[in-house]
Amino acid sequence: MQKSVRYNEGHALHLSVAARKEGTKRGVLSKKTTENSRWAEKYFALYQNVLFYFDNDQSARPSGIYLLEGCSCERAPAPKPTESEHQHYLCGSYFSHNYFLVIFGHDGQKPLELRTEEESDCNEWVECIQQASYADIIIEREILMQKYIHLVQIMDTEKIAANQLRTQLEDQDTEIERLKAEIVVLNKTKERMQPYQNNQEEEDPDIKKIKKVQSFMRGWLCRRKWKIIVQDYICSPHAESMRKRNQIVFNMVETETEYVHQLSILVNCFLRPLRMAASSKKPPISHDDASTIFLNSETIMFLHEIFHQGLKARIANWPTLVLADLFDILLPMLNIYQEFVRNHQYSLQVLANCKQNRDFDKLLKQYESNAACEGRMLETFLTYPMFQIPRYIITLHELLAHTPHEHVERKSLEFAKSKLEELSKMMHDEVSDTENIRKNLAIERMIVEGCDILLDTSQTFVRQGSLIQLPTSSERGMLSKVRLGSLSLRKEGERQCFLFTKHFVICTRTSGGKLHLLKVRGTLSLIECTLIEELDANDEDCQGFNHLEFKVVVEPPDGQSFSVVLLAPSRQEKAAWTSDISQCIDNIRCNGLMTSVFEENSKVSVPHMIKSDARLHKDDVDICFSKTLNSCKVPQIRYASVERLLERLTDLRFLSIDFLNTFLHTYRIFTTAAVVIDKLADIYKKPFTSIPVRSLELFFATNQGAWGTDPLNNKSPRLCRKFSSPPPLSIPSRTSSPVHCRKLSLSSPIGVKVGTLDLSTTPSSSAANSPTSSHSPSISSPPPGSTRPPSGFSSPPPTATRSPSLPHPSGMSSPPPIPTKALLDLSHGPSSPELSPAAGEDVSGELPRIDAFCGKLRRSIRFGNSEKTCDKEFIIRRAATNRVLNVLRHWVSKHSQDFDMNSELKMGVMSLLEEVLRDPDLLPQERKATTNILRCTVPTLKTHSFIHLHLHPECFESLSAMELAEQITLLDHIVFRSIPYEEFLGQGWMKIDKTERTPYIMKTSQHFNDMSNLVASQIMSHTDVGSRASSIEKWLAVADICRCLNNYNGVLEITSALNRSAVYRLKKTWAKVCKQTKALMDRLQKTVSSEGRFKNLRETLKNCNPPCVPYLGMYLTDLAFIEEGTPNFTEEGLVNFSKMRMISHIIREIRQFQQAPYRIEHQPKVTQFLLDKTLVMDEDTLYELSLKIEPRVPPG
Repeated sequence: MQKSVRYNEGHALHLSVAARKEGTKRGVLSKKTTENSRWAEKYFALYQNVLFYFDNDQSARPSGIYLLEGCSCERAPAPKPTESEHQHYLCGSYFSHNYFLVIFGHDGQKPLELRTEEESDCNEWVECIQQASYADIIIEREILMQKYIHLVQIMDTEKIAANQLRTQLEDQDTEIERLKAEIVVLNKTKERMQPYQNNQEEEDPDIKKIKKVQSFMRGWLCRRKWKIIVQDYICSPHAESMRKRNQIVFNMVETETEYVHQLSILVNCFLRPLRMAASSKKPPISHDDASTIFLNSETIMFLHEIFHQGLKARIANWPTLVLADLFDILLPMLNIYQEFVRNHQYSLQVLANCKQNRDFDKLLKQYESNAACEGRMLETFLTYPMFQIPRYIITLHELLAHTPHEHVERKSLEFAKSKLEELSKMMHDEVSDTENIRKNLAIERMIVEGCDILLDTSQTFVRQGSLIQLPTSSERGMLSKVRLGSLSLRKEGERQCFLFTKHFVICTRTSGGKLHLLKVRGTLSLIECTLIEELDANDEDCQGFNHLEFKVVVEPPDGQSFSVVLLAPSRQEKAAWTSDISQCIDNIRCNGLMTSVFEENSKVSVPHMIKSDARLHKDDVDICFSKTLNSCKVPQIRYASVERLLERLTDLRFLSIDFLNTFLHTYRIFTTAAVVIDKLADIYKKPFTSIPVRSLELFFATNQGAWGTDPLNNKSPRLCRKFSSPPPLSIPSRTSSPVHCRKLSLSSPIGVKVGTLDLSTTPSSSAANSPTSSHSPSISSPPPGSTRPPSGFSSPPPTATRSPSLPHPSGMSSPPPIPTKALLDLSHGPSSPELSPAAGEDVSGELPRIDAFCGKLRRSIRFGNSEKTCDKEFIIRRAATNRVLNVLRHWVSKHSQDFDMNSELKMGVMSLLEEVLRDPDLLPQERKATTNILRCTVPTLKTHSFIHLHLHPECFESLSAMELAEQITLLDHIVFRSIPYEEFLGQGWMKIDKTERTPYIMKTSQHFNDMSNLVASQIMSHTDVGSRASSIEKWLAVADICRCLNNYNGVLEITSALNRSAVYRLKKTWAKVCKQTKALMDRLQKTVSSEGRFKNLRETLKNCNPPCVPYLGMYLTDLAFIEEGTPNFTEEGLVNFSKMRMISHIIREIRQFQQAPYRIEHQPKVTQFLLDKTLVMDEDTLYELSLKIEPRVPPG
């Protein structure tokens, strides 16, 4: 084997001379020697890819040669100086150098280390050496080599194909010879049959060869062409899409296999064994409970087994994948999921109740320990079918994304996807409706006697709480003085009240905690009610409770009217109750009033008008609806722009309480308060803009002649607030004390067709001279003393006196009286005595009588043809004013924090209310409502809950468990109710500046930690085992009393303290604790456990009645899950109002618990102990003390 390399010295010298003269780069460099690692200056010259170095620039022969091909050159860091170099550096003779390194690609060759004094020179050398390495050429060579190998492979393939073709040609030659032999035989036969026929001359052999070559070339070219076509298709986007589509199908089969396996485990490991257990002698579960828990899961399993077999059969017929017919078969049978989804939550609830049975719980754990379950619980398997329909939708969406539009299955897959989406929406809506029905049924089950009105599916729960029912004036007269003097309002007058969209339910609570419906006046129909928020001093029912009482006047159509006086615990509670009650009443009456106007005048019903308005239920670019209907039977908004949300807020046809609460809770996320105020002011000034154009066209369908060709012209003077509307009507009423209705225009509930009021009049001759327009209301305001009835109303005696409080609109003429006639029928019922013509003579013109009349009116109103225009405009203006006042009253009463923190918002609301008060056509009750709202905006002195501490703190042993539990509950509720709802928006408690953004949430968290530290510190302060065990038992008794007081935050404070490592590790102490106490601790921990997203605590909170202190961390977790899981805005910029609704639902539940106060007396000696910081030890101190009490046991 050759061990040396031949070297041509002459050729090397020639190249070195060329390098010195024509080299790419030449210069002096310092080279590091390999012997003593010193640097020596050499003269280097670079020529093409060869680097020569000389002893000096005068040397003729090179000292060395480096072949740079395939090397790499890069800058290197400066090495650490030696001692001599360090001394030179101290003497000033050492300068900084620039180092670079040449690394060769050959094995065993050391890298070349060089340096220069100039950085620019170093960079030039590095660049030149890098170019001389021919790295790009080497890379290109490798690429060409790969192409060459590829071409060689192609040539090999072509050779194989050519060999195959040769073999085929040989076979074809053999076949041709055989065919020729047959032809010869046939020709001979033909010659014998036709002896006189001349034989054709045979073809020339050369021509045959040419034809054979041509045939071969045609076959080869055809195969070559098809090969290119197939290769191009394999690399095409269509083939890639088909591959992805096939992969989706394969994944779908795998997922379906896993789902069928999960269903088989559910049925074989749980359902069938439990059915057998239910048939045993001592069944741990009944057959009904088993059927309720598992529902139709077995049927679902059979269905998907069939579907899975069909999928596997399709895969067996690969590459043909036809799935549409499978979905066509599956779609009609997927309706079985509706029953499962609708009752899923109830089945989990039944399962939780069955787990209370020890035998069932033990049996279920045995089933769950099966290896097939893989550690999963029964609840997990029951949840799998909930996600199957959305999984199919996602799969079909992915399939359609990779299915061409001309594909044979495209339409079938789109149809299946649309049907599945409809089914999914229907299931979602049924779940929402079912939740509302379950809430109503839960309340109905709480009432011992039951309540049939709660079985109405259109009832929507609004709020509940405790109120005190005061005896009315008639009831006080029936009571004796002794009885009245000893009446305890808190005990005997306390009522548990439930408000729904149509009814108000009043119950009493017995000592056992059961609810009993009042035998008399227990259910109030809101359509028959009138709310009076502030009782006048001369009111017989006013009993002087600092304006905390409010009255509900009920006027049933078939009975005598009565009133219910209720007392709220605080002004905030009163404002919340009255706001919700008024919203429910206004919705019912506004719908009735609008129904009357539309049905009688335009012959278009309100439901038909809403149905005909596509903007209320049809998706558009700026809004998207769900299938769920709100309390006004209008689809709920899923996504919408801010403009559409403001439009819905000010739509006069309906007002959803859920929408209003959601909007006011979350508006600051997507808009500002100034925008909302501007919108309300615009609706008040231009009320006709609040109804869409299509609805107005239907509204004025019968009045085209009166309104002209452009009823929506904003320049029309009839659409401007500066012109007056028809003044309120003065109608005689009974001489009894008037009932102040909340709103005049909405005080006539429609739907009870008791009588008819047909008002018609002849057009006034002076109406044409009115400065407004030809269709302005013909209403005159005669001077005091004149006797004429208002236009549009007349009574037989023309002696109606104008009320002095009515404004006299400028520009309105006073025409002479015009004879009119009216049909008045106000009979039916003692509350509405028949008014004869003589009854109309006593007309005082006092406005409160208008309210009394309207509060008792139970009929539909019929307008005359000449009054249609003014009556419709009058009603719409009054409805617009009431809508603005409703929103502002709700805003001010329930969200007062917005005005406390935003002075500009308060000034804007006050200016709008003052503008409303300046309206000359404002009705008395509207004026009173405006004044009340304006009074609420004035800042008042707030009463803070101060805890005055005792000077001498008590010891733990001297305090009873009841005292501790009550004061812990009082402190927890004071801290909990102080949290403003705006802190729950935006996850401020998880930000860096959480102390500034959410100070009250942080204070609540700190209070929780302080109380938990106090419990642990008090237990660890005892030196003997018995005292510590007694302390643990007492604290658990305190926790149990907190549970009875619905203070689950206090329960968690104590149980978390007992679970701390410093306390939990004290085995000797826990050995002294009795078994009953340990069992109590297990029950308490199970109640407040975080397992399943606090499912046990949620179930407990659903069934408890306020007052209550929940664990705040549970709600914060829900809010964080909603915030992180769904964005505030869609990709199109629409507000995700479904998310806002979920956030509002949680905030409303929190505020419901915040608003219900505890009636616990403050005990300073107990709170002094609970808030004493000197008794609290930190975590490290507690653990050190725990180690001293019970040291660690050494291992072994």
